Amino acid sequence: MAKDNFVEQIADIDTDFPQWYTDVVLKTKLVDYGPVKGTMVIRPYGYAIWENIQKELDKRFKAEGLENAYFPLLIPMSFMTKEAEHVEGFAPEVAVVTHAGGEKLAEPLCIRPTSETIIGSMYSKWIQSYRDLPVLMNQWANVMRWEKTTRPFLRTSEFLWQEGHTVHADEEEAMEETLKMLRVYEEFARTCLSMPVLTGRKTEKEKFAGAVATYGMEAMMHDGKSLQAGTTHYLGQNFAKAFEIKFLDKDGVQKYGYTTSFGVSTRLIGALIMTHGDRRGLVMPPVVAPVQAVIVPIAAKKEGVTEACRALRDRLAAAGIRVVLDESENSPGWKFNEWEMKGVPVRIELGPRDLEAGKCMMARRDTHEKGEYALEGAVGSVRALLDDIAENMYNTAKARMDSRIVRAESLEALLAGVDGGNFVRAGWCGCRACEDKVKEFAQATARVMDEENTSATCVVCGKKAERTVIFARAY
Repeated sequence: MAKDNFVEQIADIDTDFPQWYTDVVLKTKLVDYGPVKGTMVIRPYGYAIWENIQKELDKRFKAEGLENAYFPLLIPMSFMTKEAEHVEGFAPEVAVVTHAGGEKLAEPLCIRPTSETIIGSMYSKWIQSYRDLPVLMNQWANVMRWEKTTRPFLRTSEFLWQEGHTVHADEEEAMEETLKMLRVYEEFARTCLSMPVLTGRKTEKEKFAGAVATYGMEAMMHDGKSLQAGTTHYLGQNFAKAFEIKFLDKDGVQKYGYTTSFGVSTRLIGALIMTHGDRRGLVMPPVVAPVQAVIVPIAAKKEGVTEACRALRDRLAAAGIRVVLDESENSPGWKFNEWEMKGVPVRIELGPRDLEAGKCMMARRDTHEKGEYALEGAVGSVRALLDDIAENMYNTAKARMDSRIVRAESLEALLAGVDGGNFVRAGWCGCRACEDKVKEFAQATARVMDEENTSATCVVCGKKAERTVIFARAY
């Protein structure tokens, strides 16, 4: 297939990106719409991505000392009202159960939008002494937030995620945990999703409801918009005081703990789609790809072809490579299109002539390059290709992101920047009114703050800049 051809069943990524996204997630059978407005059904191909994300993150969490637990879906409404800023932040999105078993409940129950409250209530029972600290737990769960505008993976009323919740004896240790988990997320995005991200502290306006400080991981999508791909929160003693998470310290004094929380969700699937996808459809990062290599027989009815393809499949599978042999009756050209749209990193073609020569053809999904490889060394070749594809996908996305971060010294320049599909680095005086003005004027929000303030003046009011901020339009 010529390099400039693309799958006709999906919209053009450059002229109608939102429709391209919808077409891709539906036609590749990642997801379908659920019967309740705003919900999604994650189909096996999409769920396989989530399973790989879970596997990779879970081993990282365990390496950091986190243990998995599970807490109830239903939360007493009284819990949600104990931390004022928290309840105010989530109130518009909370789904409430008022009846069960044919009767009205004595107290309404929230369907968890997040679990700080119910986990805090349990921690208050379990923690008595400094010897019980730190507590490092994670749960893999579903949550519900009644969203008005939804899009599969990016924003749905119900979604899957992990949420870590930790308790520490002092502020320094809790803050260290908050920043450490941000680095874990960043490393995971780079090595498993081949996705470059910008990390940093959120502004007060953009922080998590109830947090002292929130740190975000922002990824640039194909259209130049930002997607919040993960967050970590330093909660201070806000939830500890609300839920009486106290411990007897070494000095014999009762003290409140310091807590953190952090999470990523199935939104990461949307992130990798919109970061790496192209005119032909998905481009899957090898580490989390449901299928890493597909074998397409050429002239399958010829003697020995099917047997050779099956033997190659078995060798690759035995080596731990996620491989599929497409033995369907569809033509090779149809199969090429189908598996390219699904983003499989490596396609292997094997026919009679290849067998005679002891070789096979391998095509890369990321660069569309195709080459001849020795059949005997196919396992090593596929492994090397997968490693190279992962690295190349990251470098390509990183170069694109870096080239689309621009500076602005005025609101007009900031508007021009985001209109052009860029992230905009600009000075900010720290005033909420100026932050609101950016949103009003340019429909852009503060994504993260730079570690260093390299701006002289605020992009809005011209006063001295307290921070340099990355502004962008966001999903």
